[in-house]
Amino acid sequence: MRRGPQTVSVQAAPLVKLSAPSFVRSLAPLVVLLAACRAGERLTERFQPRTPHEKYAAALADAGLDRTVLGRRWLDAAQQSLRTPATVSLPFQEAGYFGEADAAAVAYQFAARRGQRVVAELTTESAGHAAVFVDVFAPPADSAGAPRGLTSADSLARGGTVRLDFEPEQDGSYVLRLQPELLRGVRYHITVRAEASLAFPVSGRDSRAVRSGWGAERDGGRRSHQGVDIFAPRGTPVLAAADGWVRNVGITTLGGKVVWVSDPLRGQSLYYAHLDSQIARVGDRVKIGDTLGLVGNSGNARTTPPHLHFGIYRRGWGAIDPFPFVHTPRDLVPRLTADTGALGSWRRTDSRVALLSAPAAGTSVATVAQLAPRTPLRIIAAAAGAYRAELPDGRVGYVRATATEPAATPLSTVRPAQATALLDHPSPRGVTIDSVAARVALLVLGRYGDYALVRTEGGRLGWLQQQQAPVSTVAHSPSPTRRRAAGD
Repeated sequence: MRRGPQTVSVQAAPLVKLSAPSFVRSLAPLVVLLAACRAGERLTERFQPRTPHEKYAAALADAGLDRTVLGRRWLDAAQQSLRTPATVSLPFQEAGYFGEADAAAVAYQFAARRGQRVVAELTTESAGHAAVFVDVFAPPADSAGAPRGLTSADSLARGGTVRLDFEPEQDGSYVLRLQPELLRGVRYHITVRAEASLAFPVSGRDSRAVRSGWGAERDGGRRSHQGVDIFAPRGTPVLAAADGWVRNVGITTLGGKVVWVSDPLRGQSLYYAHLDSQIARVGDRVKIGDTLGLVGNSGNARTTPPHLHFGIYRRGWGAIDPFPFVHTPRDLVPRLTADTGALGSWRRTDSRVALLSAPAAGTSVATVAQLAPRTPLRIIAAAAGAYRAELPDGRVGYVRATATEPAATPLSTVRPAQATALLDHPSPRGVTIDSVAARVALLVLGRYGDYALVRTEGGRLGWLQQQQAPVSTVAHSPSPTRRRAAGD
């Protein structure tokens, strides 16, 4: 695991599952043993896993569960989520649900800048002790590489709550993945936001006081500005933005009265220039907020109002843009307006609507599918005003919550002309889970392609091939939601 600036404080299979299969229930004792092994000794020394997720995967292999259908699905889901993450903008929050019979994972991709601190906070609820593994990945080193693990945690080790933060080494797209243990139903809430990694270096000010940024022309274009200028009245205290030690105090032609502070945690030096006076002395150990000097306009800033020139120089990089280090975005976390009571339930579209790759429309958001009215969806998460939902064919995306309605209210009643199979999946490869006698009433809850999602009088859900002509079809009155959508 990378150290230095990377600091830590701290879907492969379709989700159309009508009940936990018997083989899943039979694995429960093994998974209990697996959890005990994960919390205690390692079973073999074949390799040294680093993260809680890797340790759990190794324990799966040691118990032979990686050769079971469920175990393979869990491992495949972890990789598939990294290949198809949901693209989100920070700050972001989502509430979601992992079903007990699911072997699922979810990943979020977001942009972050060098100098920011990305903070992820996860809370979980489950009937028993269940771990949700949290892993953060950096962009691959090259186009052919795989994402690089940065930091990780698991909710079980922290009582159901995880706070994990890291500081990107470079601008880029980062990925956060969540995945629970096998056979554990877990409800979760995740918030991810970006903030400044350094304290603001001028007392009583914030990034709104920056008036001349990185790269601005100087000396008629002969050089560029290698820092930011923070304007404040003369004599305003200039503060240590990080813990460290004062390595230089001096006077130069350009910077006037300057102070250099070494930031050993990040392998960089902080440069304070144009001071009116210097208070710090070489060799001083400083803590965040300690006064180093006072704002002035010494050096080549004599003709400008008092301000602090603040720069950052990193080993191996030279001067780098300090603005992301001291700027905390003021964007609010989008309010969660989609009904979280729908998590884990079936809903259906009430109009034609797009299933998107992200919860909000934007230039980087792709359309996963165009959905016809009455398409069944299983709701697995909620973000802002959208649901993250899975189609009967296993594809996952986001759909506007207001474009859906509960699937519990039947659309119609059908009576097959002959005995017919009730399938677990809307495809020719669907497995028969029940046989329905001729002329037995079935309640239609939604339609997908040539199949209808139906409920028997006994309450069992399954898929019926619509090509099998019913003896009769009785349409039900549309729901109030659908009447409004139709303009009634």
